[in-house]
Amino acid sequence: MVESSGDDPSISIILPVMNAAGTIKDSLDSLMKLDYDKDKLEIIVVDGNSTDGTRKIVEEYPVTLVEEEGRGLNAARNTGIRWSTGEIIAFTDGDCVVPPDWARSIVKNFRDPFVGFVGGLVEGYNKEDFLSKYMDETFFHAKPYFRERKETTDLNLLQFPAGCNMAFRRHALEKIDFFDERIYYGFDDLDPVEQLGSKGFRIVLDPDVFVWHQHRTSLKALLKQHFKYGRGGALLIIYKRASRLARWFTTYLFSTTLAISLLITMVAAGLILNFMFLIQFITASGVAAFMLVMSFYLKTAVRTRSLRKLILYPILDFARGFSFTFGGITQLFKMIIGENESFNEDKG
Repeated sequence: MVESSGDDPSISIILPVMNAAGTIKDSLDSLMKLDYDKDKLEIIVVDGNSTDGTRKIVEEYPVTLVEEEGRGLNAARNTGIRWSTGEIIAFTDGDCVVPPDWARSIVKNFRDPFVGFVGGLVEGYNKEDFLSKYMDETFFHAKPYFRERKETTDLNLLQFPAGCNMAFRRHALEKIDFFDERIYYGFDDLDPVEQLGSKGFRIVLDPDVFVWHQHRTSLKALLKQHFKYGRGGALLIIYKRASRLARWFTTYLFSTTLAISLLITMVAAGLILNFMFLIQFITASGVAAFMLVMSFYLKTAVRTRSLRKLILYPILDFARGFSFTFGGITQLFKMIIGENESFNEDKG
């Protein structure tokens, strides 16, 4: 066991939860085993009106249980912050399990007073589930992917943190007025990190800071998750259009929407006008794209001796990408329709 230091900062761990009865016990059990001075550690569970018995389970533990004040993860995070007292504010989720040295691994990175944020890795703890393994092995990453400690002020979109494993210095969060509650589907956890970097705070990504996460284990849940991520990206376009994240998502959404639109138009033209060369061209292009993505998984398939990964992983990548794009289109459409309805109501 690592010896406690008298100058260890106080740390508040915040868990936003909703209907997490199936996983919250494992999460809280792991937090009870943290190797950290209990007098400098507090755990706050923010419940979003669970209906499955989550609250009853939480009440069995020596933690603070509060109700979410608002809508969405960022509202829950802000609620937790208002109830917290720690110098360091760490976040994980009710479907995560943390190792005993998690808090200490976080805190060691805050020895530098210029560090405002620390993020770590996320690994699936259901090693037997195919989709869970896919989320750890895909090159189309939705979870953090880095192997060496990195310190920067610029958020790299290929090396980013996750909301279920992140920590902030309290006074740094105060500089950006906490979490933006208008962003509630996805990218909600990345926006404050980008803001901190723009204000000169150091951003640390440390692979020694990691948690195990219950990845989605059904295709429907996985696609629904990425559909929501897309909706969150659209909200960035609306509310954070000057941010690097918003510019990246705008580029992604424009290019993928254009590609999908062209594909649909060409298929329709080929079928209606009987232009078989168009169908053949689309088929050849699709096969080429699929083979290209397959090449990224050849090493993984050989290493794990799994032919189905070579075939199914690219299919899952395309499915997630389409879901991500349609989520963004859907949210932008809803926002535009909503604004038009509000405008018409004002005129009336």
